[in-house]
Amino acid sequence: MIGGDEATLTQAYSFLRQRIPFRVPTGIILGSGLGQVRDAFKIRTSVPYGEIPNFPVSTVQGHRGYLLVAEHGNRRVMIMDGRIHRYEGYSFEDVTFPVRVMYRLGVRRMIVTNAAGSISQNLKP
Repeated sequence: MIGGDEATLTQAYSFLRQRIPFRVPTGIILGSGLGQVRDAFKIRTSVPYGEIPNFPVSTVQGHRGYLLVAEHGNRRVMIMDGRIHRYEGYSFEDVTFPVRVMYRLGVRRMIVTNAAGSISQNLKP
């Protein structure tokens, strides 16, 4: 288990606090096909998930796997550029671990995006 206990959470938080020394009030989790949203922001910090202690790494194609701190005007956001999925073999604790770390770092508002589809031809985009 990656994200199930307080010690693993503290390790990830401490690592990121050294790179993000200020509070970031808003988080965004980008789902499939929405990576271009990051281009609307000025990226200040970019940390690959694989470098963050105990952080799960996305294995889905198209999910870059970076935790970003970015700005748009005078607004700071923390962006998960690629999400973690239960179907990748991770536990629910692992899948929610990044959100718990973001909360520790000061995120209090969260925007979660996703791509959704259907095989029904009766439903239109």
